[in-house]
Amino acid sequence: MSDVAKTKDQIILLAIDCQFDFCNPAGSLFVPGADQDMIRLAKAIKTNKDVIDKIVCTKDAHRYLHVAHPIWWKDSNGKHPDIYTEITVSDVTGSNPKWKATNPGFQDISVKYVESLEKQGNYKLMIWPPHCLIGSNGFKIEPVLFEALQEWEAQFAVVDFVTKGSNMFTEHYSAFKAEVFDPDDAEGTGPNMKLVQYLKDAQYIYIAGEATSHCVRATVMDIAKHFGDDYVKKFVFLEDAGSPVPIAKTAADAFLSDMTAKGMKVTTTDKFLKVI
Repeated sequence: MSDVAKTKDQIILLAIDCQFDFCNPAGSLFVPGADQDMIRLAKAIKTNKDVIDKIVCTKDAHRYLHVAHPIWWKDSNGKHPDIYTEITVSDVTGSNPKWKATNPGFQDISVKYVESLEKQGNYKLMIWPPHCLIGSNGFKIEPVLFEALQEWEAQFAVVDFVTKGSNMFTEHYSAFKAEVFDPDDAEGTGPNMKLVQYLKDAQYIYIAGEATSHCVRATVMDIAKHFGDDYVKKFVFLEDAGSPVPIAKTAADAFLSDMTAKGMKVTTTDKFLKVI
């Protein structure tokens, strides 16, 4: 590969949430374009398998009962919110809130969660279709990519899977940490130092996955914050192996603009090595 001397973990592929529910048209939270993203990513892995030193795959691992799923909330008539409903602090506070926790025992922690989200300013609470449920078909890696991962592992390499999102009291877009820290689940919601260990010595970190507006964006931004802006120069974004949730395309565009301004390289799967 080029004229760069090969070193330990020189090239890492960070494949974010390449799961059936996001990447297959039959998935519960299909990201338009993700099916073709996975075909291109799979081909890139097969073509470049000899130069990819490590592959890390993150995976959403949710429960049906989750703060961002409809079942968690209800209105005064007992109706759950529609998917893609945005819930704000004003919706859950006051003498007659629009939404309350379906389980009264979760009311206080739910309100506190919505307040914490808005205070942080990253996201407001969005109600998503139940997706990537632990044990479901939607949880698995999209088959076309899984086949490529197996071919890469046939070289006696091991794909490292990093799961996130099993804590039902917080969203967990970033593979680095949950949106809101839960002191009763420090390991599950705090900084993922195992992921940090995977990435810290890499010379290049290729980034792909779904969705660029949410989990890709959050993961990359958190990694950059942890290591510092200079670390962003190690990132190589595969722009044809990731797509945004359509309603949040602006967030994806802003993220890419910010990261490229800090030194992130951008390429396509068919020009995998030409950018470094």
